[in-house]
Amino acid sequence: MESIIKPILFALPGSETLATHLRAVLPCVAGDMQIHQFPDGESCPRFLTPVVGRDVVFVCAFDRPDEKMMGLYLAACVARELGARSIGFVIPYLPYMRQDAVFNEGEGITSVHFAKLISSCCDWLVTVDPHLHRHHALSDIYSIASRVVHAAPEISKWVSEHVKRPIIIGPDSESEQWVAEVARAANCPYTVLQKIRSGDRMVEVSIPDTTAWVGMTPVLVDDIVSTARTMAVAAKQIVAAHRLSPICIAVHPLFAGDAYDTLQMAGVERIISCNTIQHETNQINLCKPIAVAVEALLKENRENKVQPVQPVP
Repeated sequence: MESIIKPILFALPGSETLATHLRAVLPCVAGDMQIHQFPDGESCPRFLTPVVGRDVVFVCAFDRPDEKMMGLYLAACVARELGARSIGFVIPYLPYMRQDAVFNEGEGITSVHFAKLISSCCDWLVTVDPHLHRHHALSDIYSIASRVVHAAPEISKWVSEHVKRPIIIGPDSESEQWVAEVARAANCPYTVLQKIRSGDRMVEVSIPDTTAWVGMTPVLVDDIVSTARTMAVAAKQIVAAHRLSPICIAVHPLFAGDAYDTLQMAGVERIISCNTIQHETNQINLCKPIAVAVEALLKENRENKVQPVQPVP
């Protein structure tokens, strides 16, 4: 009887490893779903595990979001159509948060439109350290319940266990608040660099006085590493000034294009990432705090006595 009330966890294509790790710490049932693609590229989800009357959780590692969004959207809509009691999304990397203002004439605020699309097809969302800048909270643009998991505690734990005499380094002023949190939990100092971006791949970084870094290991930490230009430029300047190769840690290892190779060639000692997106650098597992957030939202949803949607005949 216990298994009947457990949520069913479905992995979107490319998210199977993340879902496996999450199932290890979250009481749930593994769901079987196929997303058939027609020759013209259209998607058609098919649930081999019945979802009627059940809480359904979709796990999606959301790099390359334009390729994955339609499959996720249709899977959620079909699950609702088949009578799922509730629909939840675990999206550790939440895309479409950068465009949080109009920067050029003729543009729009795409983060708002993406939020409306996600909010239209699920009841709740769990994500990890979204890029909140001009939007101060997810509730500013998402109309569904949400929980934000912070990677800082697990990053601090990894640094404490693997790095001798670390100094945590943030790439820009925006990173100071959470870089300070990592340093505080790891009981080590931190500093923040100054970044000037003149294009998607054009970045300049200023390095502060490094005389106090003698005998310390620089640890560069950034939330989103996409082109890796910021981290690579910072790493090169740290090597030149400090004569020690830094360790680089990414919360969301997007590594678009040649980004990973670029960072490897910047003289870094090691590249580490959280498992929000599958990559060979994944060393920091965030599934335990993600599971805590999922269980909290499932409980909240049940207490609100959401009634199951009747399947369409």
